[in-house]
Amino acid sequence: MTAHRSLVEAVREALAAAADPERAAGQQRYMKSAMPFRGLTSPVLRATLKPILSDSSYWLGDRATWEATVRALWDEATYREERYAALALAGHRRYREHCGVGTLELYRYLAETGAWWDLVDDIASHHVAPVLLRHREAATPVVRAWAEDDSLWVRRAAILSQLPAKGETDRALLGHCLEVNLPGSEFGSEFFIRKAIGWALRELAKTDPEWVLDFAAAHELSPLSRREALKHLG
Repeated sequence: MTAHRSLVEAVREALAAAADPERAAGQQRYMKSAMPFRGLTSPVLRATLKPILSDSSYWLGDRATWEATVRALWDEATYREERYAALALAGHRRYREHCGVGTLELYRYLAETGAWWDLVDDIASHHVAPVLLRHREAATPVVRAWAEDDSLWVRRAAILSQLPAKGETDRALLGHCLEVNLPGSEFGSEFFIRKAIGWALRELAKTDPEWVLDFAAAHELSPLSRREALKHLG
């Protein structure tokens, strides 16, 4: 696979031109990130990337080139916004046809190597979730396996993969993702797993509070997970 090097360089140059070094230092401290930031706000980042990702001269005509370019932006990143740009490219509407069950391996790689909540939560809710909704039968076994992955972050992605699903949530899949990560499991004591469990349950409680109450009553949840899950259920 060969990346579209002109697009990669255009993104890097645009991010550098929009940089705010003073803000960048604060972002890095807040995110506890080893990788530095350029200091772009979310609106500035979107505005900076939009003309590049929509430019016909940077069209990525086939899936292999698209994935290689996403990986290049991600793997070669020296600033965190370059990884945000990789995710923006991965989810761009021009390349929606490339995002099927076969793309889940790319998303798994990004979650494992991203290894922090800002990246993993975006991957789970904006990239994995649409694939799971469109290709439920084929994608469900993949996400189910992720819930028991050796990587904490891949497990978190599995737990959060149905956040936008609302009434279309696959309760059996969610139940599995939660049960294999409860206290006593390999990562059950980790903050980012406990928080994800609570968040996933809280979101489902907006459309199916009875299921959430039943799950909470039948399982030993960490205090954090339980508090988050039942936050709006009185």
